[in-house]
Amino acid sequence: MGEKITLSIIKADVGGWVGHSAIHPEMHDLAIEHAARAKKAGIVIDYFVGHCGDDHAFILTHKKGIQNTEIHKMCWDAFLDMTDLAHNLGLYGAGQDILSDAFSGNLRGMGPGYAEMEFEERKSEPIIVFLADKTEPGAWNMPLYKMFCDPFNTAGLVIDQSMFKGFDIEVDDLVNAKKVIFDTPLETYPMLSFIGAPGRFVIKHVYTKEGEIAAVTSTQRLSFIAGKYVGKDDPVMAVRCQSGLPAVGEVLNPFAFPHIVAGWMRGSHHGPLMPVSMTQDHPTRFDGPPRVVALGFQLKDGKLNGPRDMFADVSYDRARQIANEMADYLKAHGPFEPHRLPLEDMEYTNMPLIMETLKDRWVDDGENKAKGSGKHI
Repeated sequence: MGEKITLSIIKADVGGWVGHSAIHPEMHDLAIEHAARAKKAGIVIDYFVGHCGDDHAFILTHKKGIQNTEIHKMCWDAFLDMTDLAHNLGLYGAGQDILSDAFSGNLRGMGPGYAEMEFEERKSEPIIVFLADKTEPGAWNMPLYKMFCDPFNTAGLVIDQSMFKGFDIEVDDLVNAKKVIFDTPLETYPMLSFIGAPGRFVIKHVYTKEGEIAAVTSTQRLSFIAGKYVGKDDPVMAVRCQSGLPAVGEVLNPFAFPHIVAGWMRGSHHGPLMPVSMTQDHPTRFDGPPRVVALGFQLKDGKLNGPRDMFADVSYDRARQIANEMADYLKAHGPFEPHRLPLEDMEYTNMPLIMETLKDRWVDDGENKAKGSGKHI
């Protein structure tokens, strides 16, 4: 057994330029300065600072394991410095994802999102890092299902004998802080009954039957931590490819269908997840539509060879066109569902405050009461 490599993706929105649409160049330069210092000091092996919309993401390799204090503290300090710069630049939402006053060992419950995996590097180690903006962690559910469970997407499930056994998929219940691992393909149907509700049940990890990590996502929900809406979660994900895992093309192909996700304007609307290049990751139309970038790396001895901008490809032009058409259709609904999220998903927005201001004006409506029961129908 060789020494294991850790891949850490740690992201935060600490100030948008202009509004929630993009990152400011000076903020990006500051993030790179922090990462470069960490590499020079030997804290990390290599780094890349990615972005999607108004979110920065530190993509780091090291040998310190997941949830390492030194790694998390480095990113936390960087986000604090970037927050100060955001205030100086007058950026919108400065420090938005900083939900705590003091670092407490790791970033759990502190606001920034993270996805980390530890593994023994293979002879050839292709990895795709996905960064999303204006959506929530459940946005990865459908793509991950297609990558690891759907033979109509992933031909390897049918023609690569090394994939016949399927994969073990961890699903987290974000409301009750519980998890379960589904044995696919045997338990694919019961798994679908949960992950089809992505606002609550999200895929966190995918493993081979031998226990090797294949994919990991960030599952932090800002509204659950803060108790109110402070911005969308803008999740990240890493997927290892090839050699008994889905091929690079099989990992990317699910995003040719811009499926509907929650988020978009004020985190309160449904919209299509649009795959875009790194030069198109600045959402402006109704603060959207939600979008995703794919950064391809070839890992060697912990070095991040890349990234390749995987969605900068004409074969995704149609997905972008469909996404715009879907955005037209949904946006035409205005404040009505299904464009706006259902009420149960609006409890962390300003909706409870609006309900509170009107609470004394609601009176009983006898026509909609069940006779003699005293209960509403």
